[in-house]
Amino acid sequence: MTYIDGFVLAVPTANRDAFRKHAEMAAPIFKEHGAVHVVECWGDDVPDGKLTSFPMAVQKKDDETVVFSWIVWPSRQARDEGMKKVMDDPRVQADANPMPFDGKRMIFGGFEVLVEA
Repeated sequence: MTYIDGFVLAVPTANRDAFRKHAEMAAPIFKEHGAVHVVECWGDDVPDGKLTSFPMAVQKKDDETVVFSWIVWPSRQARDEGMKKVMDDPRVQADANPMPFDGKRMIFGGFEVLVEA
């Protein structure tokens, strides 16, 4: 069964190009280690909430944009094995591909697909 890793983060708006380069460098590495599909989305219509919202969840600052991303894996097992390989891959280490955002405010999790249409 397909498995999804999901991510929400706040990226300084001025770092849009740096984030794109970061993502373009990392995406093929995820695919090399078993991911089927990698999607990075730059927030375009992400409203502030009163109780909850994407901006609130990542503590978005005025000069930041919310990014919503996901990685599709063929299964949970493929994800667990692939993610370990990705995290060990020197090409994604901070010195080789620094994150152009505050990783401490990134929300992430793995999800079992219930419905796929």
